[in-house]
Amino acid sequence: MKTGILYIVPTPVGNLDDMSFRALEVLKAADLILAEDTRTSGILLSHFGIKGKLLSHHKYNEHEGVAMIRERLLRGETIALVSDAGTPGISDPGFLLSRSCAEAGIEVQTLPGPTACIPALVSSGLPCDRFCFEGFLPLKKGRRTRLEELSSELRTMIFYESPRRLTATLEDLCEAFGPDRPCSVAREISKVHETHVRGTLAVVLEHFRSEEPRGEIVLVVGGKKEEKGKVHRNKYKEECGDGEEREA
Repeated sequence: MKTGILYIVPTPVGNLDDMSFRALEVLKAADLILAEDTRTSGILLSHFGIKGKLLSHHKYNEHEGVAMIRERLLRGETIALVSDAGTPGISDPGFLLSRSCAEAGIEVQTLPGPTACIPALVSSGLPCDRFCFEGFLPLKKGRRTRLEELSSELRTMIFYESPRRLTATLEDLCEAFGPDRPCSVAREISKVHETHVRGTLAVVLEHFRSEEPRGEIVLVVGGKKEEKGKVHRNKYKEECGDGEEREA
């Protein structure tokens, strides 16, 4: 028997016109639609006239539900996974299911589509040729250690944050990275009140101390600048055939 396909379907982070034609066709044809929140997804599906079978699939039940979903796929069903907004698996449920299906030889197709992190990065004005996505920082345990590790990161960093924790996170970043590190805070990507606040960590922190942040937040922070005059060991070895680290 031919197995079914698991489709990972991105949904708009704000503007509903960002929904792709292919995403709509997949959702219409699916035997089952897995939703992070059936109420939120139900509104989206109703807007596009889609009447499908919705099943809740979120971080509190995904471990228990994976086996049942995998069995339905092995019987040949087509199943689509959506989150409240953006691409499932990116700081949203989806990883466990996609891994389980891949291990079972079930085809997994992820549709290209909306996500908040890439528009925030490209609009930030910070280097986007190399970057790392960090999602949400740990709230308590491991937070300080993680920030210390990231303080020497050379690539641009992308974080998700809630509006109520944004100022506290900016304070922590100022302490760990230094107040002069460049950053950008994007809020309400693709929505009517989309805004971008750019500057140093200290300047952006002062802005949000005086103006309460609201909406969905993406924080983009510049990487640490490399020290001038240093030639890194690997680069020197490649160019000169010598493993020593020397002054340029």
